[in-house]
Amino acid sequence: MLRLENLSVIRRNRPVLKGIDLTVGASEFIGLIGPNGAGKSTLMEAALGLIPATGQSSLAQLPAAARARHAAYLPQAKEIAWPVSVRDLVSLGRLAWPGGGGTSADRQAIDRAITRMGLQDFTHRTAQRLSGGEQARALIARALAQDTPLLLADEPIAGLDPAQQLATMRLFAELARERRGVVASIHDLGLAARFCTRLVLLAQGRIIADGPPDEVLRDDLMTRAFGITLCRVQTPDGLAILPV
Repeated sequence: MLRLENLSVIRRNRPVLKGIDLTVGASEFIGLIGPNGAGKSTLMEAALGLIPATGQSSLAQLPAAARARHAAYLPQAKEIAWPVSVRDLVSLGRLAWPGGGGTSADRQAIDRAITRMGLQDFTHRTAQRLSGGEQARALIARALAQDTPLLLADEPIAGLDPAQQLATMRLFAELARERRGVVASIHDLGLAARFCTRLVLLAQGRIIADGPPDEVLRDDLMTRAFGITLCRVQTPDGLAILPV
């Protein structure tokens, strides 16, 4: 799905990413974790070819149209600039495909995305008039409508209420079970541990751990990256993790 080799980024004469090597395969839900300023957003932007970088990104090397059909991107900023309906907003995800939103296949993809995000009652409402959390769900639906093998999502559950955070993480896990690749930056370590198949821990622009959640969420690594340790509590629904 994606291969990064020795990817490095310098911004304002300061190294932000240093020698990133990363592969993303089908059926993987990768949680990108790390402190603020670690380079998580920069990694996604560089992988997509949106900012200058050195090294190699298999995604950035694709022509723009092919890239848009291979990977959907949900940026951290969740602003909706125009007073369009929710359905029209979601339909923008189909612009990369022949027909640009007007074919039967496009309409089916749009309907699936709206249903998956529980937006059926909002389709004709102006997207700008939704609550912040509802707008976030509509933007996720736009990315889903793009119907790509790979999804890159930068803090997709920020601003969502707890129920919608759980629903979105379950959805991303379901996409991975459908043999798609998902990479999402996540600050909630408990949700990352519960739903992700793999965690990549960034600190100071470098990957310091990459593997299954129980291997990455070790206290020594958490102390090194965040200056914290974790309290682990087994519940009937799985492991709950609290930073302390």
